[in-house]
Amino acid sequence: MTAGFAFVPMTDEDLPWVVENERELHAFPWSEGNFADSLRAGYNCWVMHNGGGPVAYAVLLTVIDEAHLLNISVTRGAQRGGIGGKLLDYLFAVAQQGGATQFFLEVRPSNTAALALYEGRGFVAVGRRKGYYPAPGGGREDAIVMRREL
Repeated sequence: MTAGFAFVPMTDEDLPWVVENERELHAFPWSEGNFADSLRAGYNCWVMHNGGGPVAYAVLLTVIDEAHLLNISVTRGAQRGGIGGKLLDYLFAVAQQGGATQFFLEVRPSNTAALALYEGRGFVAVGRRKGYYPAPGGGREDAIVMRREL
């Protein structure tokens, strides 16, 4: 728990809010099925609250000693206020508790705000996945693979 913030495991009841925000935030959003499948598979799925209301959510997969961030999103009204960094810090702790010693993620090269957040939290680029993300006009965008030791 961080002062003023609560990190609550995501449930099926959260999915309408999560999916609504996912659609607002991303040009190529996850579907409700993607989130439901993550819950059923036992992934670490979280909703972050500030005060009383939700402001962010994340999906984290931990396998043996690796954690992989699959989705992290902050509502538009809460962006640029440090929420993403606080949520990442919480996820680092969750991953460590689960036995992870390293943390991975993919990010679009065009997502400069996310790149700045990740670099500021100690991530370094370790690779590139060609054509990983769908892009406008039917194209594809690479992903930068980033890693951070825990």
